Amino acid sequence: MNAAEPSFRFIDLFAGVGGFHAALKAYGGECVYAVEIDKAAAAVYERNWGHAPNGAAQTGPKGETQSWGDISEDADKDKGLMNVPAHDVLAAGFPCQPFSKSGAQRGMDETRGTLFFNIASIVEKHHPTVVLLENVRNLAGPRHMHEWQVIIETLKEEGYRVSETPAIFSPHLLPPERGGRPQVRERVFITATYNPDGVDLPFPVHPVATNGDTIDGWEPKEEWHLEDLLDDTHNIPGCNLTDAERLWIDAWDEFVQIMWERREGRRLPGFPLWADSWRDYRKPVPAGTPNWKQSHLEKNHAFYAAHKEVLDGWAKKWGVFTDAFPASRRKLEWQAQDTPRLWDTVMHFRPSGIRAKKPNYLPALVAITQTSIVGPRGRRLSPRETARLQGLPDWYDFGDQKPSATYKQMGNGVNVGAVWHVLREHVKRDEDVLKRTPEGQKLLGAVLSAPPSPDERLEAMNPHAE
Repeated sequence: MNAAEPSFRFIDLFAGVGGFHAALKAYGGECVYAVEIDKAAAAVYERNWGHAPNGAAQTGPKGETQSWGDISEDADKDKGLMNVPAHDVLAAGFPCQPFSKSGAQRGMDETRGTLFFNIASIVEKHHPTVVLLENVRNLAGPRHMHEWQVIIETLKEEGYRVSETPAIFSPHLLPPERGGRPQVRERVFITATYNPDGVDLPFPVHPVATNGDTIDGWEPKEEWHLEDLLDDTHNIPGCNLTDAERLWIDAWDEFVQIMWERREGRRLPGFPLWADSWRDYRKPVPAGTPNWKQSHLEKNHAFYAAHKEVLDGWAKKWGVFTDAFPASRRKLEWQAQDTPRLWDTVMHFRPSGIRAKKPNYLPALVAITQTSIVGPRGRRLSPRETARLQGLPDWYDFGDQKPSATYKQMGNGVNVGAVWHVLREHVKRDEDVLKRTPEGQKLLGAVLSAPPSPDERLEAMNPHAE
């Protein structure tokens, strides 16, 4: 195909640093519009994709041209959407806001005043061939059933084939050769195809992915290895642990080993271990304590009573009940099963305690300071390693921004391999509709003729290569 003639055109809303862009461009698409409100993320997007995600150019307070944009200002239905050109795929990792529950309203009217309204109004005007949305898993949970129903009904009213059952998917379910990564990052995907005539509509429309999928026989718990991701050449001083952090890990590491030997190789308890509660082990749990907390306290009291002598010696040796150990570091959440040492696990320092997991795949990156600590390497993940976890190639350039900004952007981002897989499964599901239009045929051909993984194509797309 002529390079001047892309397979399809897409818009990238709430674009972040460009996770959707990476997957869709690797499929042969061309971005014709992007918008991102965060200045730092927009700068990274523009540096790597050559496209300022600012919608229309905006003028700053000193008359300067800003390179980022607010979708609620630039993509408003009442302004005619002059800055949103025609496109084939609408992609958006949108924030979810509560919708009004007044009356029995559904659809477009009820989305007004929310960020989804901007998406819905673009859909209403342009009717892109495919809508591809991503959000946190809770969007499909019981607390957001109303929001979920409004979104689905809105798309149906505009003539889209869409599943009422959420598609929930995580990149750790994909083998590496399909773009998978060792990160448990369950996200909801809403995928819809424009089908105004309702031709051959299957009932029910099934979701294109589920968190129970087994792909090519891949077994994540057994087959992922973090060593494939890690690279000490990208380590930076900010990844190193402080003396205090090493003290906390060393202390609890000895605790784990003591308990491993004392319990004759049996794993640690699955309930959170709260050292502060041990000092009150003879006191009854106060009346009115929530049931979940009462259960944890009672189990901690019994655990301490069974190992009192050794636990007292351990706590005194390490100064666990001194100022050297903040309250949150006197807690251990053991989720590492039979791993014999804390230093052999992946850890997070959380307000609820030190959480330890087996070192096969990682918990989801989050946009706060809970970057995974890789015990065998004695450090946190580097910014480059978090980018790898999101499926971005090593040529991806974050400029001279602070590591904290990169961590935040990766925690907020969409995983490239997950998008790649979900779009492929979507066009396979809706092939009967897509083949009815020239635009659908081109999109179908681009996606189904692509390799199983986006990685090789992304490596070849390096805009920084000389």
